[in-house]
Amino acid sequence: MKKLKFLVINGPNLDMLGVRNPEIYGKETYSDLKNMISSHCEKIGVEVIFLQTYFEGEIARVIAHMNKVVPQDLESPFGMEMDSANNYKNCDGIVINPGAYSHYSYAIRDAIELNDTKIAEVHISDIEKREAFRHNDVIKDVVDVYIKGEGFMGYTKAIDKLKIIIEGSSNG
Repeated sequence: MKKLKFLVINGPNLDMLGVRNPEIYGKETYSDLKNMISSHCEKIGVEVIFLQTYFEGEIARVIAHMNKVVPQDLESPFGMEMDSANNYKNCDGIVINPGAYSHYSYAIRDAIELNDTKIAEVHISDIEKREAFRHNDVIKDVVDVYIKGEGFMGYTKAIDKLKIIIEGSSNG
């Protein structure tokens, strides 16, 4: 069996872990999170790559174009070629913490629906036990795995669940 490759996407402010609301998110940093995920993936034989961005459109574009043929002559509003999604081609699974975008991003939701890759949504905190505006999650019903409120370990749990789903579907 080929080695699985997962993309871990983190949305806005996730790079501020350890600084932003440590009483909610803990004192560990984004680097700590990436190191923990990388170590876990190495142990279970999964290749992992990361994307952290503040740009909703970049998240949607990477997900929508991940395993699709995309015209290479398109340009982004930032003047860059739109082939950066190619950097994330051939991933077997996606773990996404969309951050605040989970509450209203129909663009990311639509991109997930376009993608046939297995996807897990993760939230470090339990968004349903926080401010009322965080209770709405427009993405959770279009993903294969949904984990909230398990801290950093939610990521490793999501990776493990995706691995089981993917390996199970390839065996039968």
